[in-house]
Amino acid sequence: MNHFGHIGIIDSLLDTDAYKLHMQQAIFHQYPTVEAVAEFHCRSKEDLRPYSQEIQEQIDRLSGLSFTEDEIAYLSTLSFFKADYLEFLKTFKLDSKQVHIDHDGEQLAITIRGTWLDIILWEVPLLAIICEVRCKHFYPELTADDAIEQLKSKLADFYQKADAEGINLDAFSLVDFGTRRRFSKAVHHRVVEYLHNHVPEFKGTSNYHLARTRNLTPVGTQAHEWFQAHQQLSGELADSQQLALNRWLQEYPDSLGIALTDCINMDAFLRDFDLRLSERFVGLRHDSGDPIAWGEKAIAHYEELGIDPKTKSLVFSDSLTLNKALAIYKHFAHRINTSFGIGTQLTCDLPGVKTLNVVLKLTECEGRPVAKISDEPGKSICRDEGYLSQLRQAFQIVS
Repeated sequence: MNHFGHIGIIDSLLDTDAYKLHMQQAIFHQYPTVEAVAEFHCRSKEDLRPYSQEIQEQIDRLSGLSFTEDEIAYLSTLSFFKADYLEFLKTFKLDSKQVHIDHDGEQLAITIRGTWLDIILWEVPLLAIICEVRCKHFYPELTADDAIEQLKSKLADFYQKADAEGINLDAFSLVDFGTRRRFSKAVHHRVVEYLHNHVPEFKGTSNYHLARTRNLTPVGTQAHEWFQAHQQLSGELADSQQLALNRWLQEYPDSLGIALTDCINMDAFLRDFDLRLSERFVGLRHDSGDPIAWGEKAIAHYEELGIDPKTKSLVFSDSLTLNKALAIYKHFAHRINTSFGIGTQLTCDLPGVKTLNVVLKLTECEGRPVAKISDEPGKSICRDEGYLSQLRQAFQIVS
């Protein structure tokens, strides 16, 4: 029996991460005809094949959605969205024919093919669907109330630790990054509402639907796929990272200025992140590897260029918990601005729940491979070893 009856898990195309729309606008203006392929991967190796029919039903339902007039009107209040892109969104729909589910192997395999412009908005709702379908089967008895009780307990521990260590939380900035791996939409909404109402350090959400309906600040810039695609959109592989950064500035000269650093790795990123780029971007986002070592490299880089780190921001977003965030915040206090995007540990933390580690990553652009190397070996994604070798060579990575 389909647990969801006739209810769509996703009922708004804005129920996605902000950076997806930010990247889609840049693609709309700069790369409207570029072809891409994205592939689903379950890092936690769980067998999700039994849910493929339910997932397919939700995919079909999702392709019936379009942006509402109210949603477009909301986006138009944000200064960085342009009129021509919002006009494009008025008729935009996801096409379920671009999504191919294969459940014949040992793991659920999902491949999405089409123009990058068309397929970019599949990732977040698709992952949220997969997680919610799976959680409903595994933990039918758990509710949003259970999530809130767990959250209250974690917050009490967080505040107690801060108090015991004499940490001033005035500059602590917590953001919800929990859409893609949430337990359910209901849990996500309740968690964000609770944080909004009870936690002064809560500063916003990556989810545009929640930002609009709860009057929150939307947060997000670009993802790995922006850098990955440029590996096949630049003349020389070694130039791809700088091209990606410059094209971003072309689209957003005065906003959305946080750059993601770990598509290759931090050292390779900093080699490309010259004085002009370091001045133009307001900060950096961490998504793999040791956060303290990464932050120290960032500070040293700014200082070497004669830039005061206190004028820059570091966004941490890799598998964070409140207590991990507190330790990082304490370490960098008064040296550089920090903020913390917490995902799974906010929106899928319920008693006894084993979280699912799922991703959907770009694997091809213009018919050629793209890859992410990352600061953490387990996060690398590419089937083409020859291409990975080329990438390592281009960016002077000693493997």
